[in-house]
Amino acid sequence: IAMNRLYPDLLLRGCRVLTMNPARPFVESVAVKGNRIVWIGTDAEAAQFAVGRARTLDCGGGTVLPGFHDAHCHLFAYAASLRAVDCRPGTVSSISEVRDAISRRASETQRGDWIRATGYSDFDLRERRHPTRLDLDAAAPDHPVRLDHRSGHACVLNSRALDAIGLTSGTPEPPEGTIDRFLESGEPNGVLLEMHEHLDGLIPRPSDSELRDAVRHASAVLASKGITTIQDATAGNSIDRWNAFRSMKSDGSLHQRATFMPGFTNVGSFARAGLHYGQGGHGLTVGAAKVMVTASAGRLRPDAQALMGMVLDAHRQGFQVAIHAVEAEAVAATAAAIAAANQVAGSVNLRHRIEHCSEMPPDVFADVVASGAVCVLQPGFIFESGERYIAQTEPVMLPWLYRGASLADAGVHVAFGSDAPVAAPDPLLGVYAAVTRLSDKGSEVGVGEATTVGDALRFSTATPAYAARQETDLGVIAPGMLADMVLLDRNPLEVDPSDIAGIKPMGTITDGRVVWQK
Repeated sequence: IAMNRLYPDLLLRGCRVLTMNPARPFVESVAVKGNRIVWIGTDAEAAQFAVGRARTLDCGGGTVLPGFHDAHCHLFAYAASLRAVDCRPGTVSSISEVRDAISRRASETQRGDWIRATGYSDFDLRERRHPTRLDLDAAAPDHPVRLDHRSGHACVLNSRALDAIGLTSGTPEPPEGTIDRFLESGEPNGVLLEMHEHLDGLIPRPSDSELRDAVRHASAVLASKGITTIQDATAGNSIDRWNAFRSMKSDGSLHQRATFMPGFTNVGSFARAGLHYGQGGHGLTVGAAKVMVTASAGRLRPDAQALMGMVLDAHRQGFQVAIHAVEAEAVAATAAAIAAANQVAGSVNLRHRIEHCSEMPPDVFADVVASGAVCVLQPGFIFESGERYIAQTEPVMLPWLYRGASLADAGVHVAFGSDAPVAAPDPLLGVYAAVTRLSDKGSEVGVGEATTVGDALRFSTATPAYAARQETDLGVIAPGMLADMVLLDRNPLEVDPSDIAGIKPMGTITDGRVVWQK
């Protein structure tokens, strides 16, 4: 009688449900009422429901998991990349092929309009160098062109684009960026490093309708990968971008739940607008303050003392921080700043985060573990950039890259993100890379750091919710949780690890609604 009174709206039957809940890890049926899970159990027990009132989905023996949760991505940049000229390593292999691809787009683009291309990798190009403005001039002399590096930390502009933004030989270096130059003349060669934020106000942005269409497309692709929640970690996130996110959530352009990380310098404007950490609604939440720490230019920016002040300032305002840290020096400084903030916190645990946490030799690893930080890793980098790591990383550092297994063994909360568009937003590819530690060419990166399949799935579902302090609503399949789920054609726990990347999502449920199915 009690079960019949539930009157579910949606009933999933005939499936292998991996709940990610240790208390009850496997069930066969899930009942949904509105946007919440109200019951889980066996198929035999599910037969007691008044199924005539519910839409019943026979999953045909497929595997159901909590919806995949991308703990670190860049939605607008990813959406833009889907409309840009594709210059990724799998598409082009030389600068001449980059030129050809851009030239084809130029032939169908009105003269004078901007052309954007994305995804090139100097390491993977035959010439093993960045294209220059001269290469892009040859491809599109009548259009301003912006070509983005796959890392998101470099881009190339052609001469028309440099003229359009007023960048000349006399332009001073911006504080956090580098203007690369021809050695002979000192003129800018078009390659710009760490200057994306500087360019944001200079290069025309897409119109509202163009952006909305791009996000709608991106959201559909994410849903097809089983992704039901994203965390946008863009350092330049502002009130204007928050309003754009809110508008796209309201009109249904964006299906995924979204946690929006304000850039650290914009936290004050969010507070003045009455938007504090954890607030929001309708599937959009204010997240951690995003902080960038780099050591790539030979010195730590910001320095350790300034970083500690930033973290404490955010903490005192009630903001979790999510700190970009790649190099060992940056990771160590970040761990120290988080440890200091957590010491001040007392009983308040904001779950401060280290994003990427790429290089962790033993001493830095010990600091990270002791800091109490949550670590958000990008296993897709192992697959997509593993060959570059092997070729360009100091041999002594190679064993200490993206140490997922060691962090988990040490009791650290680990969450996975894609960093899209830097890597593909494909959770199953990320699980494959975390479990096998293999590059796209089959080379092993980081011997001994392979996670178990179960841990990799948990890091893609349950712990991203923990990292965002949303674990009471998301990340496991249990009564009372939000009804976000993905149906897979095979069980990742039962296939050979080499086959995990080939598992296909068959359907995606967000908020109790089927938003995509194969």
